[in-house]
Formats: sequence, structure tokens, C-alpha cells
Amino acid sequence: MKNNKDYSSDSIEVLEGLDAVRLRPGMYIGDSSSKGLHHILWEIVDNSIDEIANGYGDRVDIELLQDGSVSVTDNGRGIPVDLHKELKIPALEIVFTKLHSGAKFGSDDYKFSGGLHGVGSAVTNAVSRWLNATVWRDGTENYIEFHSPEVNGKIKSGVRKTAMTTKKCDKKMHGTKVVFMPDDRVFGHNRISFDVVNKRIKELAFLNSNLTITLRDERERDENGMPRRSSYHYNGGLVDFVKYQDENKKALYETPIYFESFGDNIRIKAAMQHTDGVESITSFVNNIPTHEGGTHETGFKQGLTRFMNDYAKNNGFIKEKDTPFVGDDFRDGLTVVMLIQMRDPEFEGQTKSKLSNAWIKKPLEDMVFTSLAEVYKKLPKTIIADIFALALQSKKERERLQNSKDVSKKMRDIAANKLIGKLAPCIGKNAKRNELFIVEGDSAGGSAKNGRDRNFQAILPLRGKPLNVEKSKLDKALANEEICTIISALGAGFYHDFNIDNLKYDKVIILADADQDGAHIRAILLTFFYRYMRPLILEGHVYIGMPPLYKVENKGEVTYVYDDYKLKELLENISGKKTIQRYKGLGEMNPEQLWETTMNPENRSLMKVTVDDVTEAERMITTLMGDNATARKEYINTNANFNKQDTFEKIGG
Repeated sequence: MKNNKDYSSDSIEVLEGLDAVRLRPGMYIGDSSSKGLHHILWEIVDNSIDEIANGYGDRVDIELLQDGSVSVTDNGRGIPVDLHKELKIPALEIVFTKLHSGAKFGSDDYKFSGGLHGVGSAVTNAVSRWLNATVWRDGTENYIEFHSPEVNGKIKSGVRKTAMTTKKCDKKMHGTKVVFMPDDRVFGHNRISFDVVNKRIKELAFLNSNLTITLRDERERDENGMPRRSSYHYNGGLVDFVKYQDENKKALYETPIYFESFGDNIRIKAAMQHTDGVESITSFVNNIPTHEGGTHETGFKQGLTRFMNDYAKNNGFIKEKDTPFVGDDFRDGLTVVMLIQMRDPEFEGQTKSKLSNAWIKKPLEDMVFTSLAEVYKKLPKTIIADIFALALQSKKERERLQNSKDVSKKMRDIAANKLIGKLAPCIGKNAKRNELFIVEGDSAGGSAKNGRDRNFQAILPLRGKPLNVEKSKLDKALANEEICTIISALGAGFYHDFNIDNLKYDKVIILADADQDGAHIRAILLTFFYRYMRPLILEGHVYIGMPPLYKVENKGEVTYVYDDYKLKELLENISGKKTIQRYKGLGEMNPEQLWETTMNPENRSLMKVTVDDVTEAERMITTLMGDNATARKEYINTNANFNKQDTFEKIGG
């Protein structure tokens, strides 16, 4: 554990003040929904993790308190409390009241930081009813408190603080505790989810092998009155992370390959393992998940391909007359978890999901090449032989597909397919407004075609069940008629050639019956999109249509009900004779009913498919759609609760 060094108010650089954050919180936290609520927690947690990632401290404790407030405590150095030379106020006050303030803009106190904008603590304070912070450092305990004022019941910009108090404490104590109450005037009835937080802290424990992180929920207690809690610490770090991801796959070798390398202002840690599954690369930059990859993944892939080809030539795995390997050959079945730590990361989009620093590619490529050269010197020859046998098998399969006249013809046919008689296109040409409904069955497809708004809604009925691509090779996927029609309808290509910019529809809406077959079709389609058109999901274009389960008639009025809980609530509040119709499928609705309940943007409910946790998404797809029947049965028995909406974000319109 590192020492305090010269971490003081001089480290705090102020760029601008806290202006009107409360008036427009969406500009800083994305939105005021559940996602935005969790965002303000991550801002505080990430500050603690940054301390630990830079060598200060090894513990973070999160508590979800009974009154709805949240507490985050770490044993880092503690936020500086001395007076800032220019502003003449304590540094502790500055970091909670001034945007773009903190030590992360400098170059000494935080070599690597997840903070991109430096607004974290201040924004959390701004959208909380109250926040208090306690700091232990240099033999003192320092406490400060903030309240968000309100005028005539409306949010007012700025915060009001209570004077900072200081008293002596044990000189060995160090760290920061932040407690805040999310403002219900901003977030409504949303509340912090134990499950969402639990998934993220598990990920953080994998990424920081020296970290112990705990979560305690005082709002939920078991039969013995004990609060719900979890605690994570992984000595193996990224190696344990890969093992966790590959738990339901057959690995080529038992212990994942691990390496780390340091360069100028950059560090890479990576673990990887070859399996019988599909390629999976999970990457992070300064502990921030980069779901959409970026320049660091490009550099990693280039380094891996360059080394493997070099090793193959020098060790007889490929002859001079043979065609060379390509990167896909080496990554087939490869699970990779990589953590990049660097100075001044730049990300595309507000969600920080894709790294854009171009300069990082070449040094990363060289670091990966050099590191693997050292790894392979110590790797058993039998494992190396198995790895290249898998690569050769992938190479032969790729070349077979490339040389296959049937596959080539199928690719041309997909590109030229006009979908005559299948797709009912919309009239409008504005891709940002248009919607494609993928509908289960011809009967429901017919109702949807007749009930839609032709100006912006297109209908693609499924006449059979699409292929489960998790169990199939590429040529089999291309032989499936339903898969081909979907590829053609979307118009953006697929797999390595998928280009989101060519997408013909802003919303791709899966509309299937609320039964077992409908659930299976949704799972198959989502698996296909995730494996072959991942940006479609990551960039928020995929939705689940939510048709009603019941039609209730009472005194001449018709009410559509979407779940059993709402039905019970409705029946308790109406009197007199009532008729209840349970819809067994979409085909039971006429065009007017389907439009009114499920397709009209003014009335409908959609579930937006999101992937906030790529690790869990990979595990879920492998478990539910793969070949391991035992793992699938265990998962369903443990987790099946089809009324939960944690996987989806419910939206209107």
C-alpha cells in the first residue's frame, strides 16, 4: 500500500463551478430513471476504486440504508481537507460543489483514473436531498454536510452546506465515507437495486485483485432478521474472471494464460483461455467497461495475430507454401478479459463504451507481442500444440466457407433479396423514425400488416423458428431462411461486415406470443443479434413488444391488462358484470386491437433490450443456448422469474 505522498489541496485543480446541474441532471447522468440513479452511485464508488487502483487502500464498503440513502466507505488516503490556495475554502468542500475539480486532472496523484469529466462527486451532491462526507487522515476526522434547497416545492440550483467540523482521531485511520440521499424530486420512485450493484462490484473485485468490496442492504432482511449482503475478493484477478466466464464451456487447458506489461503512461493486464465456445473479448479501461471495444481492442488483436503468425512460421505450424492465418483463426473459441490503465482516456459517446485514443494501438500491439513471446517460452508444448490445432481447424473451416459456392451464392442472394411476399415495407425513408416488427406467425403477421401505420412501420412475419446460432456454424446459419430474411430486411450486413450506419430501422421490435414458444423465439433472436449484430443491441435498437394478456369488458368499457398483478388490481376496483378474455396468442387479436394495444406509439409498452453487464450476458447466452443441458437446467431452476424486468428497460413509445 502506498503512502500519502503530497496529496493535499494543491492537487485539486478547479475548472468551473456547479451551475444549474439540478435544473438539467440528464446532461450529467444521462437521465433521471433507474440508470441515472445508479450512475450517481458509481461516481462515488469509482472515486474509491481509483484510490485502490493507484495503490492506496484495499477495501470499499457499500450500504443501502433503510431510509433510502446510500453509504460508500473506503480506506484510501482520504480527500484533502486543507484550504485551497486560490479559493480559500477546504478542498473537501470543493470536490462536492465544483464541477471539473479534483486531483485526476493532474499527473502525479492519480496515474490512472476512470473519471472522464471530473464531475462525479459534485453531480451526486447536486441531485441528492442531502449528502455528508467524513474524512479520516493525518490524525483528524473531518465532517461536512450539504443540503439541496427547494423553493415552492421546486428544485433549486446549488447546494447549502453546513460548516466543516474537525476533531482528533487515531493517526492510523485513513479513508473517506460518503452518505447521500438520492432526491426523489429527480428520480421519482426509482430505487437502488441490490442485484445491479452486486453485479458491478463483483466485476470490480475481479479487476482489482487487491480489493475486498462488500455490499449490505438494510432494506431487505431474511427470516433471521439479517440484512442481505455480499462480499467479493479474488486473489486470481483476471484469471478468476476468465474462469468465471468459461464455467459452462469446455476449456482447452485448465489454467488461463495471463500476462501484464507496462509502458509509458499505459499498462495492460490480460487473461485468456481457448474453449469450445465462441470468441468473447471483455475489455475495460481504468475499470470502465468498454462494451463497444475501441482502439485498445484493435491493438490487442493486432499484437495477438502478429505473434501467433510469427510463432507458427518459426515453429513449423505453417509451411511457406500455405496461406497465412488471419486473426479470426486465432480468436475462435478464445475468451479474453483485458484491463487497460492509461492517462487521459477518450471515449466515444456519453456512456464511455468505446475507447477512441488512436495513439494506443501501436504500443499495445508491441506490448502484447512481447508479453506473449515470454509466456510461450514457459507454456507446455502440449498446450501450444492444442492451441495451434484449434487455429488450424478454424482456418480450414474459414477457407472451406470462403471457397464454398453455396455459401458465396447465399451471401449474394441475401444482399440481393427483395423479400417479395415476406416483408411488408413502410413508405417512409427516414431510418431514424422507421420501425421493423419481427412477428411470430403468419396469422399475427397478417393482423400486424393490416393494423400498422404504413408510413413508418414495416412487418416481417416469421414462418418458422429461426436457428439457434449458439449451436451452429456460419454456413448453417446462412442456410436458415428466417435468419437470411432478417439480415436482408435490416440491410446492415452481419458478423464482421455488419455496419450500424446502414441500418434501415431505428427500432427493431420482436413481437411474439406470451408463452413458452414465444419466449424461445425471443431468446433465439436475441442470441443471433448479440452474436452477429452486437451493435444493434449495444446502441439500443432492439425492443420487445408487450402485447396485453387480458381484455376486460365492464359496463361497455374495454380495458387491456398486461400482467396478472394489474388484473387483480383492476378487478378489485370495478363492480358489476365483467367479461375477461385471456389472449393465448397474438393471432387472436384483430388488426385494430393489435394497433391499439401493441403498435400505437401513443399507447404501447416496449421493453428496450440493454446490456449493462457483458460478463453476465455472455454467461447467460452460453448457459441457456449452449450444449450444457445440466447447467441450463440448474440456471432455470435457480433464476427463472419471468415477471422480473431487470434485464430490460421498460419504456413507452
